[in-house]
Amino acid sequence: MGANDVEPTEVTSTGITKWDPGLTEKVMGWIRPLIKGYHRAEVRGLDNVPPGGVLVVSNHSGGLFAMDVPVFATDFYAKYGYERPVYTLGFDLLFVGPTAELFKKTGFIPANHENADEALRTGGVVIVFPGGDYDVYRPTLSRNKIDFGGRTGYIRAALNAGVPIVPSVSIGGQESQIYLTRGTALAKTLRLDKLVRAKILPVSIGFPFGLSAVLPVNVPLPTKIVTQVLPPIDIVAEFGEDPDIDEVDAHIRHVMQTALDELARERRLPVLG
Repeated sequence: MGANDVEPTEVTSTGITKWDPGLTEKVMGWIRPLIKGYHRAEVRGLDNVPPGGVLVVSNHSGGLFAMDVPVFATDFYAKYGYERPVYTLGFDLLFVGPTAELFKKTGFIPANHENADEALRTGGVVIVFPGGDYDVYRPTLSRNKIDFGGRTGYIRAALNAGVPIVPSVSIGGQESQIYLTRGTALAKTLRLDKLVRAKILPVSIGFPFGLSAVLPVNVPLPTKIVTQVLPPIDIVAEFGEDPDIDEVDAHIRHVMQTALDELARERRLPVLG
């Protein structure tokens, strides 16, 4: 379940009103055994999520089977109930095909400023992964590095809606396979950027097929995932009415990196946690 930074497009907001709390509750019940059993996931610091609209900014892990959203949502809804939706800014590909309606009804919305603004102003908890596919396929050697690939659109989204940013960091998801490379050069050589607008062709090693360049699809290892939600950041209060976007971005990434480093120090063994 991938997600992306806020893109400055003019896409009409179509997913906000489709959220179905009843269906979302059923889906949370279906996936909870996977999240709590297979991945032994835990979410810390949910008390840091204030009332009203908030933008949760997170690192992204796990390649094709990123579990960041299900891990967060499972515990958030268990704690706060289903009156307040969790929205996720997602890739356009999530909204085509037979599963499109399911994603829309469980809180996934196309990643653009219009949708983000509407969701935040209606009091939703909106999750964004600024690094997107660049982050979710980062090499294993950089698995505990906060890297948004220079994307800062999330800051403007929070400012436009007048909401705080709640940083969130997760560890373990990038241990589901051995990620060798994002394959940026490979994608360019194969002209995938021209053919399908793909800038990466990630290469990994996993179970049961071994070496994979997206295909064949390997099964994620049962890695333990821990998510830490951090205190909210009021951009205007800390940086003024007209903040330097790069300065804000650097600060948020620093806060997140410090927290991720702490989680890494706690972790004893890859996969096992």
